[in-house]
Amino acid sequence: MIPHSPRVTGLRRVMLCALTATALAGGLAGAAFAQPDRGGNHDGGHDNGQHAGWGSDRGGDYKYRRGERMGYNDYSNAPVVDYRQHHLRRPRAGYEWREHNGNYVMVAVATGLIASVLLNQR
Repeated sequence: MIPHSPRVTGLRRVMLCALTATALAGGLAGAAFAQPDRGGNHDGGHDNGQHAGWGSDRGGDYKYRRGERMGYNDYSNAPVVDYRQHHLRRPRAGYEWREHNGNYVMVAVATGLIASVLLNQR
């Protein structure tokens, strides 16, 4: 409680109480919104080169299928294909065409998820 003094009366006392209550509530609100520790990695979301979510690398002779995840090294070694030049449909946002083992593979840039595979008829 605020000790009663002749200088703090009336409206000043109400304002002082409101200011104190606001300061206390603000301090408690920060604790209420704190996120619990989920036990995950604490390095800012980086996976330290692990490429989490990507599939395993299978090498140049493997034939990927729709729904699989391409390995990160397979993805980065497969050249990007210009879909216009090769008469392929435009990839949706976040995807791009790559050529792997003579086939055209539409792959998600972020995860390696394969949306489509077209066999090259050479």
